[in-house]
Amino acid sequence: MLFLLLNIENERYALESQEVVEILPLVVLKPVPHAPEYVAGVFNYRGQIVTVIDMCYMIQKKRCPDNLSTRIVLVNYRGNNRVGASESQTPYLLGLMAQRVVEMLQVADAELVDPVIQVDSAPYLGKMILNDQRMIQCIQIEHLLLESSQVYLLPENHNIELLETLNQ
Repeated sequence: MLFLLLNIENERYALESQEVVEILPLVVLKPVPHAPEYVAGVFNYRGQIVTVIDMCYMIQKKRCPDNLSTRIVLVNYRGNNRVGASESQTPYLLGLMAQRVVEMLQVADAELVDPVIQVDSAPYLGKMILNDQRMIQCIQIEHLLLESSQVYLLPENHNIELLETLNQ
């Protein structure tokens, strides 16, 4: 599997490359009043408003620095894979802001291991990559936002699908 590596403070994290749509340089974001602290803001991407999550804040409770290597990684976000959720749920573009997004890593399945500890408040933290004496935490995009956050952070058409799923 091919992964995009990103850094948050001095720790490395990985995103499956198939989830990545595009990697953008840091752009000026419009703040969203009263949004959760981990929401960095929104920006216009080819006529579509994209919400950007500050991964540094989400994981370390520190804002991403404004460095040349700080990037916004656009990913396809489909929401939580819940029982009863539609497999064909329309993907939504979500921006993830992170530091030093400059490296790809090819990983064999044997290098992926289940984490020893599952943290309920961070369900997006998935398997670990054991590679050359380093451990890299994988981020599960589908578990990044809580269902309650999805309702107000994602566009209206996604919310209708989500609400229909929740009401089943």
